Amino acid sequence: MTVPASIFRAYDIRGVVGDTLTEDGVEQIGRAIGSEAQARGDKAVIVGRDGRLSGPAISAALIRGIQASGADVIDIGMVPTPLLYFATFTLEGTTSGVMVTGSHNPPDYNGLKIVLAGETLYGEAITALYQRIQQQDLLQGQGQLSHEDVNAAYKDRVLSDFNLARPLKVVVDCGNGVPGYLAPDVIRQLGCDVTPMYCEVDGNFPNHHPDPGKPANLVDMIAEVKRSGADLGLAFDGDGDRVGVVTQTGQLIYPDKLMMLFAQDVCQRNPGAKVIFDVKCTGNLAKVIEQAGGEPEMWQTGHSLIKARMKATGAALAGEMSGHIFFKERWFGFDDGLYGAIRLLEILAASGQDADSLFSQFPEDISTPELNIQVTDETKFDLVNRLANEGQFGNGQVNKIDGIRVDYDDGWGLCRASNTTPVLVLRFEAKTDAGLERIRSTFISELEKIQPGLKLDVH
Repeated sequence: MTVPASIFRAYDIRGVVGDTLTEDGVEQIGRAIGSEAQARGDKAVIVGRDGRLSGPAISAALIRGIQASGADVIDIGMVPTPLLYFATFTLEGTTSGVMVTGSHNPPDYNGLKIVLAGETLYGEAITALYQRIQQQDLLQGQGQLSHEDVNAAYKDRVLSDFNLARPLKVVVDCGNGVPGYLAPDVIRQLGCDVTPMYCEVDGNFPNHHPDPGKPANLVDMIAEVKRSGADLGLAFDGDGDRVGVVTQTGQLIYPDKLMMLFAQDVCQRNPGAKVIFDVKCTGNLAKVIEQAGGEPEMWQTGHSLIKARMKATGAALAGEMSGHIFFKERWFGFDDGLYGAIRLLEILAASGQDADSLFSQFPEDISTPELNIQVTDETKFDLVNRLANEGQFGNGQVNKIDGIRVDYDDGWGLCRASNTTPVLVLRFEAKTDAGLERIRSTFISELEKIQPGLKLDVH
């Protein structure tokens, strides 16, 4: 039984259950993970799973595989992804863990997010697991299986660190993802009045898809926020490592604007703190970080890449446009939607303002949503490299850390290859409509020179 190379992706392992991701395949991957954990000095691996229907079977196969390598397994059951990360920091005897999660993919998908000896795997480290299987470079043994519940420890740690200045009224939409059993409860225990929506964990996702990055998935929550007169709406993704935010009037607060508020808060207490953000974020974010006394750094998109960069630089805070936000200050530096949401509640409660007023202090330019051009996995990186090396972008400041981003005095444009799908990702922002059109048409015409006939549906 071979394991397909296609499921070993940039930040994780992901595939269609019963097709590219089978129980036999996951068992082999488990053996590779157990072998690699031991090579890195960890004798045990923590395993958690989200609320997907295939979770119990995939998790059981993973556990069998890890044990077959001779490594012990600590099964923490059904939890949001951040609780798996939390367990790697707090449980005795290991800093390795695997989360069985399909994140925000359709219901028939599942996958693995992997932390070994404290390092979130990405890129070549994930490919190395595939190579272990191919070469049968796998340890053999029979590890022990134990069970732990980390929910109480997580709740205690979070609740002991927060004391809201006033009670807030909050709508919480979990989209039937795994945060549903935990998020409303923790926010209620902080003293908030919580209206839960779709908080029953159901891997069929019967109401809407648990992806707060898509505005269509927030429609029900926005209606409930307005109807109930809530102070804030919070939407979590399927495995709980991202949060979406709407104000009391139903305005969507994009993650880069959320980062402005968090940077201001963190830099107040930590002058000179480094704050990392990905290439998709607004050009205004760096300015706000500097004004707050922090040091901005733009980095590649991808939760694993951002975590690695945070570790390397000692950054206090990081965030990306997809909604992953990472606090090192007062926390552990991993992405946690619920923890980020509570930091927002803390700031909002202390401000004495409503959410619209709180965010109105920050600059806002005209921007496009994320635009996609369908290409192929084989051509996407080459196209972007050629655009970065051959494209003519006038007097803009070019950054090639992840695709090509060009910053002008009045705005910026981005073209990068998605690491997870066969598309080019584009985004444009400017102070005026005319500026936006100029930057957009520059990118489009340069792309057309490199690859005539691309389907450029980006109006």
